[in-house]
Amino acid sequence: MAKLQTIRGMNDISPNEVREWTYVEKVLKTIVESYGYEEIRFPLLEKTELFTRSNEAADIVTKEMYTFQDKGGENISLRPEGTAGCVRAAIANDLLRTDKPRLWYSGAMFRYERPQKGRSRQFHQFSAEVFGHNSPEIDAELMIMSANIWKELDIENAIVLEVNNLGNDKSRNLYTDALIEYFKDLKEDFEEDIQRKLIENPLRILDSKSAKVQEILKKAPSIIDFLDDESLEYHEKLLTILDKAELDYVVNPKLVRGLDYYNQTVFEWKTSLLGSQDTVAGGGRYDHLVSELGGKDCPAVGFSIGMERLILLLKEQGKTSVKNKLDIYLICQSESATQEAIILRENIKKTYPSLSIKVNLGLEGLGSQFKKADKSEASVAIILGEEELKQNMFSLKNLRTKSDQETLTYKELLEKLNEL
Repeated sequence: MAKLQTIRGMNDISPNEVREWTYVEKVLKTIVESYGYEEIRFPLLEKTELFTRSNEAADIVTKEMYTFQDKGGENISLRPEGTAGCVRAAIANDLLRTDKPRLWYSGAMFRYERPQKGRSRQFHQFSAEVFGHNSPEIDAELMIMSANIWKELDIENAIVLEVNNLGNDKSRNLYTDALIEYFKDLKEDFEEDIQRKLIENPLRILDSKSAKVQEILKKAPSIIDFLDDESLEYHEKLLTILDKAELDYVVNPKLVRGLDYYNQTVFEWKTSLLGSQDTVAGGGRYDHLVSELGGKDCPAVGFSIGMERLILLLKEQGKTSVKNKLDIYLICQSESATQEAIILRENIKKTYPSLSIKVNLGLEGLGSQFKKADKSEASVAIILGEEELKQNMFSLKNLRTKSDQETLTYKELLEKLNEL
């Protein structure tokens, strides 16, 4: 049988990489929970209409979703993004009527697109969503909170905050009409994808990667000129809070998000170190999505971090060196020693339950076992041979300091292990 490969664009994460991911996920969880956010979990599979209702013209609906009929004939989809599922779950579990929840979640998303650096067909996001607050203060909280994530990961100098305001429905529609008029005589020169966006979702042209389109956009109308007084005031209040918080940002009037439901504030954290896939995190307000999905009117705002891109950025900055957590490696020189080692591990754990201990199985030579112990990055090795068993003693070797090996009683061994 030929060797089986993973599905294109769906990648394994090896144990060494998992250590990096676990460290980053712990930082993210710790920081958002320190701001009072609570975890929510919801399914990978949802009814397709959940995404088509909320993103009718977005690329994820028109060409990127993994959609199929289940055995009952119902159209279902692997989730291409998390916000719609989070909104559905908040409505279904009656979270919005009783509180103004601040939620976080993480996990896999799925989009059928061309795999490239920082972009896979199965990718992972860490997200925060807030419901019930219609104020620039909560928008600012999300940006400040995410800035503290970058600071904790020591990459704050490699990432820049860009902010924009899309206005309300009226101003957005006026601006959309102006863009269509501006591109009216030029659209025949564009590739099919740009022509489709002009018809379905003209705002998406603003973040086109095409150099030709970006050159033409230099003279295009700006959305700022179409904002009503309320949206302008909201935007200015947000920027004032960011200034008071001493959070650096760039106002980018061409910044839009790839999903249809955004209004008012949108923002992205970008880096210049990952090529064209430069957005590490992004989000904004989606004040109408709750009602569109069957709930009562409820303002909402959130952001998502692309985990693959964040890990890539950390690697680019040399910030992902995470040590193995193994504390003790048990080296065994005989079958009887191996059996004793298994019991010894359990006895040690009675005193030090948090210690991680690995028993070598297989009866390899002493040199081979020491190499494995050193490669495991364990702090110490405990050696059990026939002599140790006869004398009821234990040999201890510090693998990190390369100090001399010691022979200890069980009581002395426990005292030494207390230093780990």
